Amino acid sequence: MKWAEGIDKLGMGLYLALCVFAIININSVDAKLGGKQLMFFAISLVVGVFIFLMRTKFFENLSAVIYVGGILLLIGLFPFGTEILGQKNWYKFGGFTMQPVEFAKIGTALMLANYVSNPDFNIKNNKKLYTALGIVAIPGVVVLLIPDIGSLLVFFAFLIALYREGLSGWIFGIIFILAFVFLVAIAVNPLYVTIAILILAGIYVFFNFYKVQGNLMLIIGIVFTVGLLSGLSYSSNYVLSKMPKHQRERIEVLYKGEKAFRDTSGYNLLYSKTAIGSGGLTGKGYKQGSVTQGKFVPEQETDYIFCTVGEEWGFVGSTILILCYSVFIGRIYYLAEKQKSTFNRVFGYCFASILLIHFAINLGMVLGLFPTVGIPLPFFSYGGSSLLAFSIMTFIFFKLNYADRNSLV
Repeated sequence: MKWAEGIDKLGMGLYLALCVFAIININSVDAKLGGKQLMFFAISLVVGVFIFLMRTKFFENLSAVIYVGGILLLIGLFPFGTEILGQKNWYKFGGFTMQPVEFAKIGTALMLANYVSNPDFNIKNNKKLYTALGIVAIPGVVVLLIPDIGSLLVFFAFLIALYREGLSGWIFGIIFILAFVFLVAIAVNPLYVTIAILILAGIYVFFNFYKVQGNLMLIIGIVFTVGLLSGLSYSSNYVLSKMPKHQRERIEVLYKGEKAFRDTSGYNLLYSKTAIGSGGLTGKGYKQGSVTQGKFVPEQETDYIFCTVGEEWGFVGSTILILCYSVFIGRIYYLAEKQKSTFNRVFGYCFASILLIHFAINLGMVLGLFPTVGIPLPFFSYGGSSLLAFSIMTFIFFKLNYADRNSLV
């Protein structure tokens, strides 16, 4: 069919496969929720058809409206939000709930793509760079105030898109170093951490002596960095002690193991690992998982849905699922790089990076490699807001790609 030329069949096929497999697994956990997720999927497809019928410039022209609308929805949580599982980040309408942060991500991606695609944008211009970072920071700050730490982490995805457009890689290095020092200092005596920092600084000065000699700004920078990292190492345990009990334990689980907190923050992880490990090579079979069917893992239809896959479909099924995600995310990056339009490319990078962070953190969380932060597995975790938001981004990108493929320019 001629109208279908330009639709990326691999990408759309993987999207449909992930959604269908998700419904099957949610149905295994709870048939009622599986039926609801099927309804959300049908709604997502209808919305997808409308997106494909829209003019391509619609998303670019209304990006500011969608962006501001997303921020207003986030702000509205403070007076009107409903608290679920200790977080006031939901709206409740009768029997349905809506998590606005999922739609704020769409608005931020569109707004950032619109701003960066302006002909006069130059990321080397500090004013332009700070404005671009501000577009990301405004909803990020509101999310922090809610607080929703898991969703806040996802906003780092937009830095990956800016990196593609020329943002210095130093920002990622700084974030990594700060996080690394903070986490190491929790388990290691801060004095030893400080000594290690001083040794590394000394090695740098030794091998760059002629560059450092007489360079007052570089010397000040080295001293400031050493002081900052040393201060962070000594304050790590203090910061940890001031966190809410459940958040503190989620970090401590990484050091002490989930069995040390088996009755509190380690409970989910303990049974999640048990479920995944018990699946063996090929799994116990559909609706045959004793841990899954016994409802031992809280939130196993949402954030911990992967444990259902591991138990019922085993190593083979889990590997296939991971490969599907990897190919899908890689496909989005690949297609984004091929776009003629800067707007299309930036939005594609934002979308792929959001998927990547959700995917990596969720899997790290259920395997005990990352603290539990409440991040759903895209297309897979139960929830209408999450599925609809990810589907909207999927259809917007493939619509943009479709228009790009059929463009004569």
